[in-house]
Amino acid sequence: MALPKVRKSRANTRTRRSQWKAQAPQLATVMTPEGETVQVPQNLAPAVRKGYMKP
Repeated sequence: MALPKVRKSRANTRTRRSQWKAQAPQLATVMTPEGETVQVPQNLAPAVRKGYMKP
């Protein structure tokens, strides 16, 4: 495993980590087999549409 040649300070580490932000999932409007219209994350839309998952 690679080792860093120089230690990173705590401030530099925390500054770097603070740049990573979680993104909210893109919601898609889907009609379920029961006839309900729901909003689910876009990657789950096909499964909800086919009835494999409940929203």
